[in-house]
Amino acid sequence: MATKKDLQSYEIMTIFTPILAEEEFKNAQKKITDFIVDNGGEIVHSNPWGLRSLAYPIQKKTTGMYWVAEYSAPADVNAKLEIQMNRDENIMRHMITRLDKYAVEYNSKKRNKGGENSTKSESTAVEAN
Repeated sequence: MATKKDLQSYEIMTIFTPILAEEEFKNAQKKITDFIVDNGGEIVHSNPWGLRSLAYPIQKKTTGMYWVAEYSAPADVNAKLEIQMNRDENIMRHMITRLDKYAVEYNSKKRNKGGENSTKSESTAVEAN
C-alpha cells in the first residue's frame, strides 16, 4: 500500500459517448473512481460537466458527456487505468494530467471560492425572504 507521501496528484478528463442515459453516465464514472480507489488512490474531487459540443467530430459524434476528476494515486495506477479506459466502448477520449503543487493549490482555491459564493447567495436569498 502506498503511503500518503508516495501518492501523486492527477486530473482526468473523460469524454463519454453521448448516447448514455444519466444512470449509465454515473455508473461509468463510478467504475473509474472505484478502479482508482481499489488500486490505492483516492478521489479528491469529481465534476461531471454533462453534455457538451465537441470541437470536431469523434467517431461521427458531435457531442459528448464530459467528466473531470482530480485524484491522488501511486504512479503505476495510470498505466492500468489507461488499459481499462481503452477497453471501455463508452469512452470516446480521455486525458490524464499530472498536477504539480501549484495546480493542486489552484484547484483547491477555485473549489472553495465556488462553495463560498453559492453559500453567500443562498444566505442572501434566505435573508430576503
